[in-house]
Amino acid sequence: MNKLIELNNIYKTYHTGKIAFEALKNIDLIIEAGEYAAILGPSGSGKSTLMHILGCLSTPTAGSYLLDNKEVSKFSRNELAKVRNQKIGFVFQSFNLVPQLNIVDNVSLPLVYRSIGLIQRTKRAKEILAQLGLDTHFAHKPGELSGGQQQRAAIARALVTEPDIILADEPTGNLDTQSGAEVIKLFETLSASGKTIIIITHDHSVAERARRIIKIRDGKIE
Repeated sequence: MNKLIELNNIYKTYHTGKIAFEALKNIDLIIEAGEYAAILGPSGSGKSTLMHILGCLSTPTAGSYLLDNKEVSKFSRNELAKVRNQKIGFVFQSFNLVPQLNIVDNVSLPLVYRSIGLIQRTKRAKEILAQLGLDTHFAHKPGELSGGQQQRAAIARALVTEPDIILADEPTGNLDTQSGAEVIKLFETLSASGKTIIIITHDHSVAERARRIIKIRDGKIE
């Protein structure tokens, strides 16, 4: 297998006035292509900060982040935006769907930034939604769907760009037990198809479904 992500001696420090807080300390981590990993830690452990760095949403204070053997710190702003749009699919606890748009338009939104035409991006969005069992809900807006359906739509949006990495932040946090189990089953299916899945969670039962658990506490990997 190939190293897709490599973190070396990563630190992240936040400053509030004269007070400095180290959210991450000396993080070394390798994620190989095709892995299904869970980053497990309690609230305040640094797992969300780590997710933002992995997703190129934030930069470390110190250390090296290699993505596909390329140093992320050397990427321009446009290159970082391209990575976020094409290489990484994000799934959030709060779904982050646009309430005014139906789910086809929500799912196709990332393709707008690739200048893909309306017909092609609508076709692609409907294909992905159908694969996730939402083919009878194309015209529905997020508020007309259950929590589980909204999360599946959010996963479809993450998949529509055919990214190498799915980065999911507490993806079952707002779901009931049954809907959460269905979402985790979906991640397992995606993993079996070769996708690299990284789930950030505080839930041990969610983490235990992954093939690898990375425990983080007080900003350090245990």
